[in-house]
Amino acid sequence: MLTGLQVAIIGGDARQLEVIQKFVELDATVQLIGFDNLQNQYSGATKVPLSPEALQGADAVILPVVGTDDNGIVDSLFSTSELHLTEEHIRSLPPHAKVYTGMAKGYLKTLCQTAGIKLVELLERDDVAIYNSIPTAEGALMMAIQNTDITIHGSVCMVLGLGRTGFTMARTLQGLGAQVKVGIRRPEHYARAWEMGFTPFYLNDLAQQVSNIDLLFNTIPTMIVTAQIIANIPHRAVLIDLASRPGGTDFRYAERRGVKAMLAPGLPGIVAPKTAGRIIANTVSQLIMEDAVTGRNRE
Repeated sequence: MLTGLQVAIIGGDARQLEVIQKFVELDATVQLIGFDNLQNQYSGATKVPLSPEALQGADAVILPVVGTDDNGIVDSLFSTSELHLTEEHIRSLPPHAKVYTGMAKGYLKTLCQTAGIKLVELLERDDVAIYNSIPTAEGALMMAIQNTDITIHGSVCMVLGLGRTGFTMARTLQGLGAQVKVGIRRPEHYARAWEMGFTPFYLNDLAQQVSNIDLLFNTIPTMIVTAQIIANIPHRAVLIDLASRPGGTDFRYAERRGVKAMLAPGLPGIVAPKTAGRIIANTVSQLIMEDAVTGRNRE
């Protein structure tokens, strides 16, 4: 339980509702900032405006998956007013407080570093990224089905990158009967892909490998699907880029050539916000409980 701990939840989308529910159940004192239009009422949660005073006693601050933009603006689905997180806000936190987010841009990192406040990026954790890869793969599959006139079964699919998302994506496609080609860089990933029944190839050979594909799923967050690659892709193919914005695809050239290409970051929050929210809620609450136990042991 988190009785006596004060948690400030700032902005976000439907995923944050699961976070609120989790911390209320754990008996934390919850302050909701940027939830003016939220209809749900949570016992133990209080709506307050964003101010240094509201954060003075916070043990933890939970921001949306993308903490702030480059100017410090926090997105909030449940508020019509702008939430601008500043250095004054972060400096008002107690020294032991931590800020939790999915991924932090330079602005938020600088704020926390300057104020000496610990910043935790959840998507840097293997467990969170692996859990998130499940709704990501399901969402990508939904997009593929909606934008093609063929079945996944029997199609030639390509997954670029055999990381946490790529692994789940490739296995999901394989389970539906697709022929799955996997583009990788490292020999150990090549061996694992071959062992799992995929058709591995090194990314240096990408231009030759795309000539017969029906679907391409990119998970690499650097420009990998260039104009030269797209020039070799069949017009019928559909490209779904799962990498973080701006993705790894030359979308301008794809449109020019008539190849359908879509950037699809943040799929967990779109296709399965309840599941994605539970992943965040469970991870953050566990981390805070571990900190609380550590603090009591020191005492």
